[in-house]
Amino acid sequence: MVLYLSVAFIVAFVAWGLLSPTSLGAVSGSAVAWTTASFGWYYLLAVLAFLLFCGYLALSRYGSVKLGRDEDEPEFSTASWFAMLFSAGMGIGLVFWGVAEPVSHFLKPPGGLTPESPEAARAALKYSFFHWGLHPWAIYSVVALSIAYFSFRRGEPTLISRTFRPLLGDKVEGPLGNVIDVLAILATVFGVAASLGFGAVQINSGLNSAFGLPVGVGSQLAIIAAVTVLYMLSASTGLNKGIQLLSNANVVLAGLLMAAVFVLGPTVFLLDTFTTSVGGYLQDLINLSTRLTPFTGDTWVGGWTIFYWAWWIAWAPFVGLFIARVSRGRTIKEFVTGVLLVPALVSFLWFTVFGGSALKQELGGNVAIAEATQKDVSTALFALFDTLPFGGGLAILATLLISSFFITSADSATYVLGMQSSKGNPNPSNPVKLTWGLLQALIAVALLLSGGLSGLQSASVLAALPFSAIMLGMCWSLHKALSEEFPRHPAPVRQPTGGSEPDAA
Repeated sequence: MVLYLSVAFIVAFVAWGLLSPTSLGAVSGSAVAWTTASFGWYYLLAVLAFLLFCGYLALSRYGSVKLGRDEDEPEFSTASWFAMLFSAGMGIGLVFWGVAEPVSHFLKPPGGLTPESPEAARAALKYSFFHWGLHPWAIYSVVALSIAYFSFRRGEPTLISRTFRPLLGDKVEGPLGNVIDVLAILATVFGVAASLGFGAVQINSGLNSAFGLPVGVGSQLAIIAAVTVLYMLSASTGLNKGIQLLSNANVVLAGLLMAAVFVLGPTVFLLDTFTTSVGGYLQDLINLSTRLTPFTGDTWVGGWTIFYWAWWIAWAPFVGLFIARVSRGRTIKEFVTGVLLVPALVSFLWFTVFGGSALKQELGGNVAIAEATQKDVSTALFALFDTLPFGGGLAILATLLISSFFITSADSATYVLGMQSSKGNPNPSNPVKLTWGLLQALIAVALLLSGGLSGLQSASVLAALPFSAIMLGMCWSLHKALSEEFPRHPAPVRQPTGGSEPDAA
């Protein structure tokens, strides 16, 4: 039932996008404007609650609880575990926005700052850290912790709906549970399809920079078709082969690219920038987490922060399920520490190296990167490479990295969608995975045709709203289950009655 309902809805959406892309773009744009205007406060408070909840679990008496049986050991090495969660979680987005976001903030900063000033540059990196730091990984952690606990410790099927058993009882196996799983699947499909669309656009820009491939929808559709074949082949090989190998390759390629830009760019400036930006981020964390502009009517927060929070929430069922699947045997404290802190630190380094290098060029009077960003954000990264030695080689390496991240994200998503639509089967059949792989590609095509990058953003924001309420319920359910398994005041052990002492045996 979950599979049929989800596929029917998605096929109808794809048909709408292919047959009447203008209509789809207009309706989704209006819906997004209403959502961000009416629920911006809700997104901010919900995501802050997820971060506080993760910190509470890690520091509480539940921190030593294993995500599995007490004797379970982690299935994957720490290095492979980190590589897989990072590649699935945000790899392709970092490459796309690593230069484009800081430069966009530099040109149009929040809070009334003077555009293209040193103050705007500091704010640009601080907000980039905020959007890609602790908050998104807290969103992922909430879903992953709940699924891992109920699946590996309680023996439940790997389904979002089964995390609600402490609240709903056996109703999780009926129509209500099906509705929860369908919403999770829809959020996953639209969130991942949006990112695949972003990836196709940037691969197009990279191939244009390196080999002169024309930039346009035709090229982007061809790229989606080619990469779809590759990730469907990878999906058919299973978790321990395709995804693990690709994830490790992604980390190596990303490390090489970041190291090259760090060495070829303004190295000392980047070290100074990292230090001051981390300090500014930590100092203003709460203020950033609750910032809205009701008195000025400024739309900056809605266009950036609310979009990002919705994007991460739309990705949460997919990334959370995937992280849960590869995290068996780790304690809650180990899990939260690894998933929150390590990827956030890598994101800070990434934005410092790429965004900081671009901002240094802009402050020095080279406006080529800003002009490219204003014209097409997907070209910002390659505009930076044009200012560095060996820029052509860096562009080719970056295009390979984007393609690899593209394949890994889609591969991971097909695996998770297959699990969710196969009653939590940890090894879904290849026909089911290939069906989801094809549907993801078709949604990305429909979104590109109906509105380009704005259409991709709209899908994420709309898919996230209902699932965010499910996530709040998951927090409540997980805490209830933990408090029942580990009560603060356990019932006293009753001593045997009678005149004789109990047997020592």
